[in-house]
Amino acid sequence: MRRSRGEGSIYRRKDGLWVARYEAAGKRRYLYGKTRKIVADKLRERLASGEADLNPQGDTLRVGEYLDRWLPTVKDTVKERTWRRHEEVVRLHLKPAIGKIKIRDLNPLDVQELYRMKLNLGFSPRTVQIVHTTLSKALKQAVRWSLISRNVTEAVMPPKSQKKEVRTLSSKEVRRLLEAVKGQKFEALYVLAVTTGMRQGELLGLKWDDVDFAKGVLRVKRTIWAGQATPPKSAKGNRSVTLTRMAKEALKKHKERNGSAEWVFATRAGTPVSCHNLINRSWWPLLKDAGLPRIPFHNLRHTCATLLLVEGLYPKLVQELLGHTDITTTLNTYSHVLPSLQEKTASAMEDILENDVNPYCTEPLSGSED
Repeated sequence: MRRSRGEGSIYRRKDGLWVARYEAAGKRRYLYGKTRKIVADKLRERLASGEADLNPQGDTLRVGEYLDRWLPTVKDTVKERTWRRHEEVVRLHLKPAIGKIKIRDLNPLDVQELYRMKLNLGFSPRTVQIVHTTLSKALKQAVRWSLISRNVTEAVMPPKSQKKEVRTLSSKEVRRLLEAVKGQKFEALYVLAVTTGMRQGELLGLKWDDVDFAKGVLRVKRTIWAGQATPPKSAKGNRSVTLTRMAKEALKKHKERNGSAEWVFATRAGTPVSCHNLINRSWWPLLKDAGLPRIPFHNLRHTCATLLLVEGLYPKLVQELLGHTDITTTLNTYSHVLPSLQEKTASAMEDILENDVNPYCTEPLSGSED
């Protein structure tokens, strides 16, 4: 019976060595062994991997060359910020380390050594996780394109991040911050950041059309990053936020000073304020003037959530305010607040049980009838 193309054949050489011959990626390949069973098993495993159906281009394609061709194909499928992160990972981490390896020769040990090297150079576990995500995504697509038979990152364990407790501001520190920024250009921005927990890009992406003073709400419709407006980060990013009286008054004063600008926080040219300028020209000097610790701007978002949770606000409401996709994200992010909430829960239960009368029962405790 004639074998079909790529099926392979087994024969014995004159020197007694057994050989399995098959075709893959348009080339004839050979496997060797001391017994027929050994080469038969090798052949069966190789054919089962789908190597015979691989694209011939992958035979000589190197990792760096592949990544350069892969990047443009994903540019229109992800957000600009995500694509730039992929590009930086490829340029700064992957190509210098494994770019010259043939994509079909790349193995799990190469990848694991790459991660260890990055950690030894002082990069954080989180950075290595980002490298892992980009490489895994790229190789997953290479499998779909039949350039390789498997994604080697699936056999590699990226390092685990050590969760650090986020430094937030206390209520007293928040008051000091708002007192220090009073009358300044970005007073309304900081009031919004503290009272709504909005992200930096969401604040800078606000337009006056998004603010409804009559109803006391604003809509989060976009975020500004690298000078470009993009959709909100999460599915719940396009959300409605109720304004506090303080936030509404700060916005009204801000609008009186800025006239007819389209963007709520605009430059003199009428364009959105850049994240870089906000941090370097306003945020760092403000912390110094207020005598507060040098914390990232994003920690104002954490401050907002923490203050609300400590006051006993239902976590589901905090989730909706922050725009988290699900409650799990909120609870995991602010798990450090939960012990204080549990103390309040225990105290409330003690108050209930120590009362002489059950507060939930309006009927007499005895069995008497009217």
